Amino acid sequence: MNSNEEITETNTETRRKLIRGLGVLSMFAAIAAAVRIPFIGKKEVISCKPETNKTMLKMLTQDGRLVEIDASLLTASKKKISNNELQNWIKK
Repeated sequence: MNSNEEITETNTETRRKLIRGLGVLSMFAAIAAAVRIPFIGKKEVISCKPETNKTMLKMLTQDGRLVEIDASLLTASKKKISNNELQNWIKK
């Protein structure tokens, strides 16, 4: 009877250690989730469209259409025009 009691005491001791260990691990997991620390790491996102390094500008044509033009093709000076010039420029 003594030997059975010793076996169950050692079994319960190891079970308690296991439960304590699982409790500590779950506590760390809960803290990490609260702080939002990723477990696996940063995931790479694959984009659907190809990357373009060109900067496109939207411009208004003289007949009133909106077109996109590559910024590298523009070499004109960047000065503001007056309202009068703008009103005379548009063809109706």
